Amino acid sequence: MYKAIALIMLLGLAGRPVLAQKKPLKLPAAPGVAAATVERVVRALAADDMKGRASGKPGAEKAADFLVAEFQRIGLEPLPGLPGFSQSFPVYEARTKPMLVTVGGAVVPAGRFVLVSGQPKLNWMHYDEPSPRIITIGPKDNLMKEIRPLLNPQANTIVFVDTTQKDAFKRVAGFMGRGGLRPDKPAPFSTLLVLGTAPAGPLKFLITATTDIRTVQLRNVVGVLPGLNKDRENEKVIFSAHYDHIGTLPAVAGDSIANGADDDASGTTAVVALAEYFKQQRSNARPLLFVAFVAEEIGGFGAGHFARQLDPAQVVAMFNIEMIGKQAKFGPNSAFVTGFDKSDFGPLLQQNAKGSIFRFEADPYPEQNLFYRSDNATLARLGVPAHTISTDQIPTDKLYHSVNDEVESLDLPNMTAVITAIARAAAPIVNGQQTPTRIVGEEAKK
Repeated sequence: MYKAIALIMLLGLAGRPVLAQKKPLKLPAAPGVAAATVERVVRALAADDMKGRASGKPGAEKAADFLVAEFQRIGLEPLPGLPGFSQSFPVYEARTKPMLVTVGGAVVPAGRFVLVSGQPKLNWMHYDEPSPRIITIGPKDNLMKEIRPLLNPQANTIVFVDTTQKDAFKRVAGFMGRGGLRPDKPAPFSTLLVLGTAPAGPLKFLITATTDIRTVQLRNVVGVLPGLNKDRENEKVIFSAHYDHIGTLPAVAGDSIANGADDDASGTTAVVALAEYFKQQRSNARPLLFVAFVAEEIGGFGAGHFARQLDPAQVVAMFNIEMIGKQAKFGPNSAFVTGFDKSDFGPLLQQNAKGSIFRFEADPYPEQNLFYRSDNATLARLGVPAHTISTDQIPTDKLYHSVNDEVESLDLPNMTAVITAIARAAAPIVNGQQTPTRIVGEEAKK
């Protein structure tokens, strides 16, 4: 969920808590999404054989194949210009193998440095021009925030990290040791992170390494339900979620698979169930795009590629669905909308839910900056009323990015109620009766 940065996926493991669930209220008798579809799809996506659906890994490919089959079953059409439901694009993986790192005349032992390079063969010394930038990260600095741009080097940089940050440094080293994907081919620069203090006097160093750079094909899964009103063919409505998760983690009680049932098999399940629902309704004046994004967990690359293929002026709304598998802090039959004050998207959903037992509330966690941490953000920055709908109590969610985010932790009846409420509240937008206001001004440029 919510892409702060890929490194956050390594923050701690938690055991399975005892979930205190209230009994969900029953929905009115009007048709809703199919509960059987909801359970079947979320169980398939969060199964052990998906291996945590890490982008670029076989489990994510298997999940994408499953979603393609679902879109075919429902009877969606491919996005114009694509031969099928897969929207493929390249990313790059760079794995650096250090051979020797010396700083101040002393060899830096493994575990006390991290080297990131876009140079196939690196032989870097202190007298090379241009001289590297030298950065110091103190005990009170946010290591993750400070090094984020440095992990895709655009200039030669050496970073000295205070030893009080050794635990965070270890997580960084572990993540980088597994390799990482990036949207652009690595530039011929390097970043060296050293756990320790910079030597006094002029800095002398020698670094030798090799880097293997390869291209990896990723894919979004996109299906279209054409609009019934040809005059509204340039008024697209998007329903989206990310199908990737973080793969595997160090084993806890013998379990190493981070299944990602809530994050975000729950949201992806909603996309499938909503596609099935609106196909059966046959009432959408506007064209509907159903999108399962890849690579949200490692930087939102899938959403970025998707957005570049569209004219944002032709998108009237984006319903991004993220972690709806548990009850919200407002209780059963409720969900919150991020960026509630940035357009009238949220107030419209509130208005459309009036008279029902369901409530859409404003994001209760503004300090988390969730609006700009999920796949809605790319189109939101372009002015589209693109918002995320969620129920996750993220400040206290002990299952987030752990091996215990499994289907058994979900409240499936409430999850089905959330998806049904989205379908009903979206109807006036889908049918062309409502158009949310655009996101404008500086907020759209963040």
